[in-house]
Parts: sequence; structure tokens; C-alpha cells
Amino acid sequence: MQIAIYNRTFDDDDVEVIQHLFELLEANGLHMVIFEGMIERLKSFDMLPQTFTAFSDLKPLSTKIKCLFSLGGDGTILDTVTYVADKNIPILGINLGRLGFLAGTGKDEIEYAIRSIMNDTFLIDNRSLIHLDSSEPLFPHSPFALNEFTLHRKDSSSMMIIHTYINGEFLSSYWADGIIVSTPTGSTGYSLSCGGPVIFPQANNFVITPVAPHNLNVRPVVVPDDNIISFEIEGRAENFLSTLDARSAPVGTDVSMAVRKENFGIKLIRLEGQNFLQTLRNKMYWGLDRRN
Repeated sequence: MQIAIYNRTFDDDDVEVIQHLFELLEANGLHMVIFEGMIERLKSFDMLPQTFTAFSDLKPLSTKIKCLFSLGGDGTILDTVTYVADKNIPILGINLGRLGFLAGTGKDEIEYAIRSIMNDTFLIDNRSLIHLDSSEPLFPHSPFALNEFTLHRKDSSSMMIIHTYINGEFLSSYWADGIIVSTPTGSTGYSLSCGGPVIFPQANNFVITPVAPHNLNVRPVVVPDDNIISFEIEGRAENFLSTLDARSAPVGTDVSMAVRKENFGIKLIRLEGQNFLQTLRNKMYWGLDRRN
């Protein structure tokens, strides 16, 4: 059985956890497929397994991989999505970060997680992705995102105007610092911080959320995800910023863009005993206010 391992960069405090993970995987006879960007740092701590293979942009993941362990926080999982793409490989997020909305498995649950993978006793959450079509190739290799697509002003430039259409029908012109189109997964991220609603992961919706709108009566809009949302932008600046999750690209006013639901989705592993409502309560501290 092959298990892929991904991490952006780990701190010294995480060495013991990663070493423990590797020992458990080796003890259970599981073959590790390690992200190439980790190899040199693992060598520096003398933690590189004797037997492994590597993956990278030039060495794609095999569809034979049982699952991918994402070591870090939610941002790390967003990175893994670009490597997994449409290969149908489930992702397990082991939280080495702080919040961990998506990376919901704690360091003390690693042994339980490995047993669950080996025994097929884990659950799968199917998450939808958002896809970007544009008149210029802004993200040619991975034009999709798990959390959100955004348009945003750059640096200290003045606000922008974003003319927004749903299936070609005019919705509104947003005078704002930017706009977010979020998936249900991304509704607890950037969109939430800008006043957007929490959407259940199973909902078939997008959320359109303006960023610092000029008109205070402008509010987030929830639309079915079988719609195509398109944009025309204008403003005093020559370039603005387009993002898919943590990836960004400059975009000019002459570029036309539209977002839709991606043709494939991502599978997130959930261990028995974990659920979305529990995550909401724990991560957002609902009901823990001492004044209650």
C-alpha cells in the first residue's frame, strides 16, 4: 500500500511528530511517496526513509496511491489539491498548524488514522471545486480551487468596479476592494471574514461576497453552483489581482473571466467521530463564551 506525504516546510518542533509518523508507516509495511520539496530538510534531520519514491510537478502522483497525508494546516491542504487534481486520491489533513478547519486530525491521532486507512474504516467527504475560465491563461496548469476565486485591487490602488453576471444576466456592479466567489468549503475562510455565511460542505452552492464594498447595503449572495458567474472589471489601475486559493496572478481590465463548478471534486478523509458541526463548535468557540 502506498501513502503519499506532503508538507510545505516543517518547524523544528514538528520533527518528533514526523519521525513518529514515518516509523508507524514503516512498521506497518506502507510505502511512502514523499513530496520532493521535503527531501533535503528530511535529510538534514536524518529522517529520510531508506525506501521511498518522490513526487513533484514533474513526477505526478500515481492513481495507485491509497491516500495522501497533508502535514500542516489548511493552507497545506490547499496546496495538495493541485497535486491530486482529478486522480481521486483521498486527502487526510494532520494538523501541525493552528486553526485546522480542513486539517482536522490531531498529532495524537496519527496512529488511529493509520489503522483507519489500513482497515478502510474512514469516511469520505466529497468537496466541490471552483474552476476559472479566462480569455488569457492565468492559471494554465491548475485552473481550479478548493476554497475560492477572488478578484482584488493591488497594493494601495483605488477601489475597483466588478460588473458581475450570472449565466449572462447582469447581477450587479460591485464598487469594492474586491470580490470573492467561494465554494461551501471556502465559506469558513476568507468569505466568512468578509461577512459571508457558513455553508454546509454538502451544499451545491457558491457564495459571492464583496470585499469592503463602497455601498453598505451590498450583501453576500448565495447562488446554485450549476450557474456560470462571469466578470468584467474596470478601475483607475492598470492591473488587478486574481487568485485561486493561495495562488495569484495579475490581471488587466481587458481580460474576461468566468467561474463554474469544476468537473471533478476532491475527497477529504474524515475519521470516525469527526463531523462538521463538531468542527464548527470547536474551531469557532461557539457556546464557550463565559458570559453564557
